[in-house]
Amino acid sequence: MSGPAKYFIVEADAMPEIFRKVAEARRLLETGEEKTVNGAAQAVNISRSAFYKYKDAVRPFQDMLHGRIVTFQVLLKDEPGVLSKALNVLADTGVNILTINQNIPVNGCAVVTMTAETSTLQDTLEEVLAQVSAETGVIRCEILAG
Repeated sequence: MSGPAKYFIVEADAMPEIFRKVAEARRLLETGEEKTVNGAAQAVNISRSAFYKYKDAVRPFQDMLHGRIVTFQVLLKDEPGVLSKALNVLADTGVNILTINQNIPVNGCAVVTMTAETSTLQDTLEEVLAQVSAETGVIRCEILAG
């Protein structure tokens, strides 16, 4: 019978290289430097199966201390309810919106920049981007920083 999860703080140089590579692959995905798991795994020279095996178990110490802050930029059609739908998708995935900045619409489109805390995120950032992008009236959704 396994008990509650146990955690250790280990200096990066003392842990197996695979853990450092998995953490780097996660960072590449979260920042948008790589768009797919396959691309991130190739970039750090590990297999996708190694990434999936350890992705939920390895994370940098600072990520354990604080929620991850991510800045999204969304291009929306200037139509009633489009921003509301995008915000609902984010809320449903566990994203906590900290700030919203919406520019005045030009040519029927508005740029909205949102900063969010994602410590309670239920999906990957890639999945969240896909869900927001799939909403009617959302032209583009991407991560600016994180």
